[in-house]
Amino acid sequence: MSATPSNEIQTSRKTRLLYTLSSLGVSIPVEAVAGIIAFYIVDVKNLPAGWYAAFWGIYTLYNALNNPVLGFISDRTRSRWGRRIPYILFGGLPYVITFAMLFLAPFDGRDNPVELLVYFGAVIVVWEGLYTALATGYYGLLPEMFSSYVERTDVAAKMNIFQTAGLVIGVALPPVLSGLMGWSGMALLLAVVAGVAIYAGIPAMFEKKGSQEQSYIPLLPALRATFINRSFLTAAFAQAMRFFGTGVLQTGMLFYMKYSLKVDEGMASLIFGIAFIIAAAMLYPWRHWVANRTDSRTTLILANLVMIVGVIPLGLGASLTMAIVAAVIIGVGLSGLILIGDVIIAEVVDEDEVKTGQQRAGMYFGTSGLIITLSGMLVSTVFGLVLPRFGYDTLLDVQPASVDLGFRIFLTIPPIVGFLLAILALYLYPLHGKRLKAVKAALAQKAS
Repeated sequence: MSATPSNEIQTSRKTRLLYTLSSLGVSIPVEAVAGIIAFYIVDVKNLPAGWYAAFWGIYTLYNALNNPVLGFISDRTRSRWGRRIPYILFGGLPYVITFAMLFLAPFDGRDNPVELLVYFGAVIVVWEGLYTALATGYYGLLPEMFSSYVERTDVAAKMNIFQTAGLVIGVALPPVLSGLMGWSGMALLLAVVAGVAIYAGIPAMFEKKGSQEQSYIPLLPALRATFINRSFLTAAFAQAMRFFGTGVLQTGMLFYMKYSLKVDEGMASLIFGIAFIIAAAMLYPWRHWVANRTDSRTTLILANLVMIVGVIPLGLGASLTMAIVAAVIIGVGLSGLILIGDVIIAEVVDEDEVKTGQQRAGMYFGTSGLIITLSGMLVSTVFGLVLPRFGYDTLLDVQPASVDLGFRIFLTIPPIVGFLLAILALYLYPLHGKRLKAVKAALAQKAS
C-alpha cells in the first residue's frame, strides 16, 4: 500500500480526534436504548410485551418520518454558528437528560401499565426527536469537514473506535452497572459520560465558508430527488437491513442469556464485551487491508457475509461456549459494518453535489435515518410475532421451556435474512469503480 498523499489529508489529527470523540457521546444513549430498553421496560418494569411491540411500531414510524424533516431543516438552517453545529451545541444537554429519564419511570406495569406506557412514550418521543436533530447535525458535518476517501476512512476508523466504546458502555455495561447502582444510577452515569464527550468535541467542529449562502430545493422536490437516487436507495436499504440484523441481536441477547442459556442476564456484558472489543481491534485490519484496497461497497458486502457466519452458532445450541464463538465472529463483521456505514452515505452526498451543485448532507443522512429507523419497526414486529408463539409472557413468574427455542430462532433466522438482503442491495449499488472515480474528480475540480 502506497503512502497517503499529503494533499488528501486537509485537517489536523487533533481536529479529527476531537470530532470523532463526540461520536462517543452521541452513541452511548442510542445504543443503550437499542440494546436494553426492551428488556428494562418489558422484563424489569413489566410492561406487557404486546403493548410494547404495538407502541414501538407506532413510535418507529414517528422516528422514521422526523428524520428527513429535520435533515431538511438542518440543510436550510442559517445561524451565527452555522447549519449543523447549533443542533449539537444546544441539543446535547437535553438529549442526555431525557435519556436518563427513560430509566427513572415511577410506574410498574403490574399495577400501572397505562401510566407506565404514557410516561415511557412521552419521554422517548422527546428523546428521539433530540437525538435525530443532534445526529443529523453531527453526521452532516462528516462530508463537509472531510472531503477525501482516505481522510474519511481515517475519521471513520477513529469514530468507530469511540462508537465501539459507546457500544460497550451503552450495551455491555448496563447489566453490570444496574446490579451495582440500580437502573436509575446506571442511566445517570451514562448520561454524564455522554454529555462530556459530546461537548468536548465541539471546539474542533467547523463548516465550509459559504455553506449557508447556497440556494435550496423545497421540501417535496428535495424528497423526490432523494428517493429517485438509485445510489442512495440501495445504500440506505443495505444499511437498514444491516441495522435490522444487529437490532435483533441487541434486542434479544439479554433474553437469550436469561431464558436460553439460563445464566444471569449480566453475562450479556461478557458476550457484548467480546464482540465490541473484537470490533475495535479489527478496525485497523478492515481499513488497511480491505477498505483502502477495495471500496466501500466491497467492504460492506464482506462484512455482512461475516455477520451471517457469526449468528449461526446462536441457533445451534444453548451453550455459553457457542455464544462466545458467535460473539468473536460477529465482532469481526461488525467492525467492517461500522467502519464504512457513514462513508458510503457520504459518497452519495458527493454524487448529489456533483449533480445539483448543492451540499445536502442533512437531507441524505436524515432520509437514510428514516429508512434505517423503519428497520426498528420490523425488529419490534418480529419480536411481537415470534416470542408469544413460544409462550413468552411478561406476567408469568416462570416462563415455559419453549421460550428457549423461540429466542434462538429470533437471534438467527431474522438477522440472516437481513444481512442477505443487505448484500443484495449492495450488489445493486451503482456508485463504485469508474463512476465513483468520476464523482471524486468532479468534486476535486470544483474545489480547485
